[in-house]
Amino acid sequence: MDVKIIADSASDLSQAHFERHNIDMVSLKVTLNEEDYLDGKTITPKKVYDAMRDGAAPKTSQVSPQAFKEVFTRYAETGQPCIYFAFSSELSGTYQTAKMMEDEVKTEHPDFDLHVIDTKCASLGYGLVVLRAAEMASNGASVQEILDTCTYHADHMEHIFTVDDLEYLYRGGRVSKTAAFVGTLLKIKPLLHVEGGKLIPLEKIRGSKKVLKRMVEVMKERGEDLANQPIAISHGDDIENAEQLAAMIRGEFGTEQIHIEMVGSAIGAHAGPGTIALFFLNKPYK
Repeated sequence: MDVKIIADSASDLSQAHFERHNIDMVSLKVTLNEEDYLDGKTITPKKVYDAMRDGAAPKTSQVSPQAFKEVFTRYAETGQPCIYFAFSSELSGTYQTAKMMEDEVKTEHPDFDLHVIDTKCASLGYGLVVLRAAEMASNGASVQEILDTCTYHADHMEHIFTVDDLEYLYRGGRVSKTAAFVGTLLKIKPLLHVEGGKLIPLEKIRGSKKVLKRMVEVMKERGEDLANQPIAISHGDDIENAEQLAAMIRGEFGTEQIHIEMVGSAIGAHAGPGTIALFFLNKPYK
């Protein structure tokens, strides 16, 4: 029996990806104008971004314990081995909730072969790990083979991103109010990355035109074998800049496989419209 891959909606993969690769998905919750929605299922990122442009301040919460218990129990009862790759534990409590439900379900089904893995990744950086796992599972790889390869991918996944308006990061507690005000006033574009699962400021760049060029430069400094690995770009309702960045990458490295998706509702609620994020491996592709 093939290994079942489970992911959550913070992987920012499209519904088509989940269906095509037979990946099961559990949703984080988005609260917008006092209404609750399931990320990736009952609300679109576009709706969230439009609301944010109009001044709304959406909130998010982790995947519910019940959602995990239902999906884990379903596979425990059929005896199918499963791996749940989780959104970074530094950015959400989702991983910890999944671990609690893993223990609970295994108490009832002690032989259930379930592994809950903290990727320390987010958005399509996380999504690329999940896609590699699903590809391996469909080719009949064992649980251990998938864990070994995809842990390597997660450990070496670079996340380089910028946001259009520092106000959104301020609302999420990522920058001070003064920094947000001064950054907006001076048209400073922050460049950030993920380190140990946390969002870490990398550089401050004045002017939006320079930031895409700098992202490609950082990719060149950090990446390996960039022509032959799949890379990903996610965007906060800014397909024009996402496609421009993809063209720059193809021109610089000859990369053939570039996934472009919108940043999902849960992550987008914190990053805001205009976000551009780039994901690639800093070691050779496995």
